[in-house]
Amino acid sequence: MLPESAPERWLAYAASDLEIARTVGHPHVLRESLCFHAQQAAEKAIKAVLVFRGTDPPRTHDLEILLAELPTEVTRDIDRLAVAALTAYAVASRYPSTEEPIEEDERGRAVSIAGAVVDWAQRIVGPVRSG
Repeated sequence: MLPESAPERWLAYAASDLEIARTVGHPHVLRESLCFHAQQAAEKAIKAVLVFRGTDPPRTHDLEILLAELPTEVTRDIDRLAVAALTAYAVASRYPSTEEPIEEDERGRAVSIAGAVVDWAQRIVGPVRSG
């Protein structure tokens, strides 16, 4: 078993959150919850890269802060602004609010961005092995 701090463990959790975020069609699953999981996938993927590069990731959900922690030599071929925008789903989407409900196209964009972050992290750390 891998230690809990192994980057592969972070990526496994990121991949799991991404699969949950891709869930559609269940009448009792809110898009807000799915966007939360998209944010979590991106967060854990970035933290996997930080751990892989020897950095203890800060305890934050703010993706802009996490991206800023990356060493300068790490390739950032992801849209930083789009990724940082996922931070809004870290807390606000988990509780009822006065905000407009999240529409399917917004959920789709969040999942697409999170998927790009997970793919980016896998290119750096290596693919997630099942089992």
